Amino acid sequence: MAISKRLQLELWTSGSIVALDQAAKALVRSRFELHQSVVVIPDFFNLTRVHNYGAAFGLMNAVDFPFKTALLSIVAAGALSALTLYAATLPVEQRVARVGLAMIVGGAAGNLIDRLGTGYVVDFVDLYWRDWHFWAFNVADAAITVGVACMIIELLDRRTRRVPGTV
Repeated sequence: MAISKRLQLELWTSGSIVALDQAAKALVRSRFELHQSVVVIPDFFNLTRVHNYGAAFGLMNAVDFPFKTALLSIVAAGALSALTLYAATLPVEQRVARVGLAMIVGGAAGNLIDRLGTGYVVDFVDLYWRDWHFWAFNVADAAITVGVACMIIELLDRRTRRVPGTV
């Protein structure tokens, strides 16, 4: 069975994100000790190795309970499965949403690989202004964020093109 060019693009997008994410994290693991930081742009951007034992943006990072890693991994795997099934239902015409969903799937898979392999996710992008730091994140997190933005753009675009009187 031949794979359509559209599906090839989506698979390539997801796979590339996983590969780039894992390569970046491997580089950070090999070059940085935990909490080691290098200033890239003063007062704005550091590379800092941190371990996220919680969910997105460090939620539940400080909360410790038995089987937390297993629970978060199961939730992530379930969400990844649901997203993959949802992707199969998206119309071909919704190109931006399909690419966005491929980015989300790639990012979710990249973080799940970390969690299953080590029990935590490696984050290293540290954006800040003076003393205020945004949550540290990684390539997978950035892909998920851009993917969600793509899906929102598609949704808003569809709403503005909708014929009055239709749902």
